[in-house]
Amino acid sequence: MKYTVFLLFCFSLGFSQSPYPQDYFRSPLDVNVILSGTFAELRSNHFHSGLDIKTQQRTGLKVYAAAQGYVSRIKVSHYGYGKALYITHPNGYVSVYAHLSKFSPRIETYIKKCQYDKESYEVEVFPSPDELPISNDQVVAFSGNSGSSGGPHLHFEIRDNEERPINPLLFGLDVKDSKAPMLSGVFAYPKNKKSHVNQIKKREELRLIPQKNGDYTVEPIEAYGDIGFGIVSYDQLDFASNKNGLSNIQSFYNGNKTFEIDFKRFSFDESKHINRFIDYEIFKEKRSRIQKLFVQSGNTLSMLKDIDANGYIKVEDSTNTVYKVRLRDFKGNETWLSIPIKGKPAKEILEAPELKPNTYIIASQVNELEQDNVSVYFPKQTFYEDFHIDFSVLNDTLTLHKNTVPLMKSYTIKFDISNYTDADKDKLFIANLYGYYQKPSYISTKRLGNMLTARTKSLGTFTLARDTVNPTIQPVNFQDGKWVSKLEELKVKIEDDLSGISNYRATINGKWILMEYDYKKDILTYDFDDNVITETENNLKIIVTDNIGNSTTFESTFFRK
Repeated sequence: MKYTVFLLFCFSLGFSQSPYPQDYFRSPLDVNVILSGTFAELRSNHFHSGLDIKTQQRTGLKVYAAAQGYVSRIKVSHYGYGKALYITHPNGYVSVYAHLSKFSPRIETYIKKCQYDKESYEVEVFPSPDELPISNDQVVAFSGNSGSSGGPHLHFEIRDNEERPINPLLFGLDVKDSKAPMLSGVFAYPKNKKSHVNQIKKREELRLIPQKNGDYTVEPIEAYGDIGFGIVSYDQLDFASNKNGLSNIQSFYNGNKTFEIDFKRFSFDESKHINRFIDYEIFKEKRSRIQKLFVQSGNTLSMLKDIDANGYIKVEDSTNTVYKVRLRDFKGNETWLSIPIKGKPAKEILEAPELKPNTYIIASQVNELEQDNVSVYFPKQTFYEDFHIDFSVLNDTLTLHKNTVPLMKSYTIKFDISNYTDADKDKLFIANLYGYYQKPSYISTKRLGNMLTARTKSLGTFTLARDTVNPTIQPVNFQDGKWVSKLEELKVKIEDDLSGISNYRATINGKWILMEYDYKKDILTYDFDDNVITETENNLKIIVTDNIGNSTTFESTFFRK
């Protein structure tokens, strides 16, 4: 009990001496702050870099500047953050607002001029400090669902002067959270062949036993040697059902700390190491994220601290010990896991030799593989560790292991297409085969003579695919030759079944117009408030091109007063 009270005291002391200003930033919305996503939450290939604030399932809520400053960056893209705004503040921090529906009128006018000047929906600009100054409590945008957002919300970040995202809750923003973190899985990891857990020398799931006080334990285990542990956990906030990330995880062995990860701040460069922090194989096969409470080679996350023996514990013969894990959310609610361990050497079991592929990857050096018309180039440090890779080629299909091994960087695949006709060569691309039905998914492919090249950051099955079908274009809210005076927007649906949309261009009476592309709905939208139209009779022309170069042209006449 004294041990627990001391830890709580240390936590309270550290929290009260926060180095971050507590009354500087306001909430970017006027609604109650209810989160659908927390800082450093585990996401695919990255840690979440901000807070996802619920907007009552609506778009168009006023977004306020968190503090005075100036707009230092505006980025508009089809994917990712969608419409995003960056404000630099006098204290050196930068606040970020993403997935917006539109900007405030002054900023909207500024960015639309840039878009029309560049004749591109996707733009990124860096205004000077005197171009778009921002005062306290100023409305700078309206919430939305643009980019890769899965639903209406505001993504909000605070970054330091080195562009490192920091948990915005550290600056005094408040959320209601009275619930302790939850555990849904716990796993043991023998480090090597000399170690075991319950006579098993591979990853072993342990049966969780909930306690009446909200903590957890497991059935006592027998173990020996160097052992690591992993957990599946989440936190839920008040007024929300989302399964969010934790703020801090610590582990202790016989009272001594062995591991800690503190989700306060990270850099974008290191975010990729999330695939080393979690059990990547289990994630790809079962979509479950086991957080490993031990550190393997290449895991250089700055959020790790106080790591003893890389987080592994050493279990000796004839000992009775306890391994504990503390899970904590930002509000200080915590849950404990206790794992009773009895030290017992492994029984001598004759094991059949494990059959492995002949091809061996050495992570510290360049690795080049080649068979038939396919070659693969792995730069140094593509992988975290050496391993046997499954590599084979059959009928223009490359098998490159299962996508269960995490990578640190992209590698190159090349297909020689000399044996194809000239007509076919123009329509070929490299595709990743995914899912139960092994559907082809386009990978950005370049052609130089008879060689197709693609770069990717995941293993799997790849093949040559052919796309000969043009994109389709269909008007949504208007008809050819009709009046549209009552419409505020023109909407057009564009689709491509195989390689996907690469680009589009739209004009009215020969003048380029800005059409926003919502790839989630396959919709292009033109806003008549752009005031491009000066005639009663107007000719709309849209050209859509897919990633292989197949193109479709749509033309329609409409009338408007």
